[in-house]
Amino acid sequence: MIELVRTDSSNKDFVDLVFLLDADLHVRDGDDHSFYAQFNKINHIKHVVVAYHKMVPVGCGAIKAYSPDTMEVKRMFVLPEFRGQGIAGQVLQELERWAAEMEYQNLILETGKAQPEAIRLYTKSGYTVIPNYGQYANIENSVCMTKPTASVKVQEQ
Repeated sequence: MIELVRTDSSNKDFVDLVFLLDADLHVRDGDDHSFYAQFNKINHIKHVVVAYHKMVPVGCGAIKAYSPDTMEVKRMFVLPEFRGQGIAGQVLQELERWAAEMEYQNLILETGKAQPEAIRLYTKSGYTVIPNYGQYANIENSVCMTKPTASVKVQEQ
């Protein structure tokens, strides 16, 4: 059973998971890692979800405001030994619900061509590829995607 907890970037479990994420991305991105790392700082992120299995943090993700109507999905990660169990999808759905509850209209994200499993997750979750935005506009290894929050099911309270 996975428990999803809404928190912020001061959460120690989130910080620890992001450390592992950055180590993984450093290997995948190689020489490009420092370029991407500058856009992935976690201080002051107000909307973080941490996934727990038997009270152990096993995955995370975050959203942050990109524009008045758009949230950007950031820092998605699941421990390798817990991958393939749908945890990333659960974290992503919780982030999507949170953005919809706050009345944002769109979600955007950037991932890399070196993360094919992330691209599969986002495609399966209803995201579509868009032209690279912002700092990723001319970055060949980036894949940018979007999803309208109108397609997100918000849980009844």
